[in-house]
Amino acid sequence: MSPSCNIRPLAANRVSAINEDALTAITILDQSSGAAVTLDGLPEGSLGSIRFDPAETRIAFTLTSDTSPTDIYVADLASGASTRLTKALNPAIDEDDLVTATVARFPSYDGLEIPGILYRPKGASAASPAPAVVLVHGGPGGQSTRGYSAMIQHLVNNGYAVYAINNRGSSGYGKTFFHMDDKRHGDVDLKDVIASKGFLQGLDWVADDRIAVMGGSYGGYMTAAALAFHPEVFDAGINIFGVTNWVRTLKSIPPWWGSFRDALYDEMGDPAIDEERHRAISPLFHAGNITKPMLVVQGANDPRVLQVESDELVAAVRANGVPVEYVLFPDEGHGFRRRENRITASEAYLKFLDDHIGR
Repeated sequence: MSPSCNIRPLAANRVSAINEDALTAITILDQSSGAAVTLDGLPEGSLGSIRFDPAETRIAFTLTSDTSPTDIYVADLASGASTRLTKALNPAIDEDDLVTATVARFPSYDGLEIPGILYRPKGASAASPAPAVVLVHGGPGGQSTRGYSAMIQHLVNNGYAVYAINNRGSSGYGKTFFHMDDKRHGDVDLKDVIASKGFLQGLDWVADDRIAVMGGSYGGYMTAAALAFHPEVFDAGINIFGVTNWVRTLKSIPPWWGSFRDALYDEMGDPAIDEERHRAISPLFHAGNITKPMLVVQGANDPRVLQVESDELVAAVRANGVPVEYVLFPDEGHGFRRRENRITASEAYLKFLDDHIGR
């Protein structure tokens, strides 16, 4: 290139993302000036999939908020002005009717601070308290994050408070927090879930005598464990394809799952040497303790949590004379992919809660 050429190299931009209290925070740094780009006119939410135009003067990106599914935006890097290009929310839904979540923490049974995502129904007050649901994520090392959840918004829009707890062992809060429940599952993490009820009871807009527990996969296990090992705490439970027999589940993991199996053994323990503990924390072997109503939802083709896990728990709890509802999808696996099944499941959650903890 000739020294007299008036073409300058493109400015290099560096994009970094951090999980900041269950929300993805994005920083765009102009490395030629050292200045961070400020984007204006955006709702609070998680940004992702950032793409620059060839001149690096504009970007396109996605944004997911508590009240809207993932939409596409564009922004000018010089001015920071942003424009929303899509509206993914069903037009039949008024976004103003949906609820923005807040991050809420409480001291657990041993004083450890536990974070979670709290959804307050519109109209909930001390004069008109809302029944509540403690929602436990999967994993075991998953995380409940901010962002749009049709299932949660459906419950909140129908008058239920939801607290999506990130008990110890959850990801997103550092390695120390993540490893606090290693080989102590169904114990220290479950105690956090139990302690969260007291936190909710301390909110004057929550009906302190109508609180349920709910979760899927590992969260389903935690739901069944709460009902089996702490039967007087929650008023009802929704177990969505949750593990009920850790002895069978851990032994049935195929060898070709490789690193996933090894990681799970690191957390839960090797079934070859930890079977006694796995039996002790499995709700199926303690189902006789369950006295509160339960809804179980399962996919017949689930390769991770076999249908027999739910079949046996339902049969055992029904033998107690306890109300149990069972929704089995013959065409689903680990998670519900078909829209009609997700709707059926969501309506089943709502009806069950209406029947057992009211509105």
